[in-house]
Amino acid sequence: MDRDTRNAAIGALWVLLLFGIAAYCLPTVMLAVGRVSTILAAIIAAVFMVAIFVVFWLRGRSQRKKDH
Repeated sequence: MDRDTRNAAIGALWVLLLFGIAAYCLPTVMLAVGRVSTILAAIIAAVFMVAIFVVFWLRGRSQRKKDH
């Protein structure tokens, strides 16, 4: 395993762990926030879903810049 492959694997592991923990805690957070505002709870869920795609989009941009 070369340096670039190892760094990519470590980065992927961090992303999976962070989003996994966040996804595990998301229902509890949404229920707590939902007591205050159901709209705010929906916004938190939407931000979580968009954040996953933003991370992958940023990773793709970074890889494209690195290749050129």
